Amino acid sequence: MNTHAALRSPKEFELTDNDFNRLRELVTKHTGINLSDAKRTLVYSRISRRLRELGLNQFKDYCDLIEQRNSNELENFSNAISTNLTAFFRESHHFDYLANTVLPQILANNHDRQRLRIWSAGCSTGEEPYSLAMVVSEVMPKNSTWDIKILATDLDTQVLATAKRGVYGPDRTSGLSPQRLKRWFTAGKGDQQGKVRVVPELQQMITFKQLNLMHDWPMRGPFDVVFCRNVVIYFDKPTQRVLFQRIAELMPAASHLLIGHSETLFNVSEQFELIGKTIYQRNQ
Repeated sequence: MNTHAALRSPKEFELTDNDFNRLRELVTKHTGINLSDAKRTLVYSRISRRLRELGLNQFKDYCDLIEQRNSNELENFSNAISTNLTAFFRESHHFDYLANTVLPQILANNHDRQRLRIWSAGCSTGEEPYSLAMVVSEVMPKNSTWDIKILATDLDTQVLATAKRGVYGPDRTSGLSPQRLKRWFTAGKGDQQGKVRVVPELQQMITFKQLNLMHDWPMRGPFDVVFCRNVVIYFDKPTQRVLFQRIAELMPAASHLLIGHSETLFNVSEQFELIGKTIYQRNQ
């Protein structure tokens, strides 16, 4: 046991106002996240872990490290700050609307094209895109010729690795119905015993990619459905306006955008019409 580590106090590092403000500026610059004063404890908790792992003694030294040209620490910094709270079928009314309204409309209107594209922006550990894949598989015709793809992106490379594996413990799958658990998951083996793995049928529908929403986007769309939920809650209004403008450019008229329960496009975007609880449709 490392006695020295055990005796460390919770405030082993001093986070000065200048350090905190520098870190906030770096967070905004590289992730778009706008941290309030209330997030000081969160910043201390998450970044102090990086100081320990790197053997640094001051937040100032860590800021200097991030600001170095082509710093290898930037990815770890972004991962540390990102908040990743998710669950299968979180905010279930969105998935009900997708199954009962959106997908039937797409089936009727896109019959000739037979193409479906969905983007899960901020997919975290994968529960959202896998939930989307389940709904699509349950609604779309079996053995059809439809070209169906789901793009799942996140800033955090660590949660993306978990998402790609598609292996979940009982704490993550407890909210799933027995029917879905049986249909869409297989029992884990070896070191995955006690866990379940998403079936290949769902995994093959999804492409997982690292994406910083503040940078250039490689995809061109168009997307029929975009889930961008609980992603912009830490962005300031100007950043939100730019983000939703860019999203709108990838969506055709009448396509659907779904955002988080605490988010709104009021005074943010005029390119979408509110048609349900945090459900928007791209203007004609």
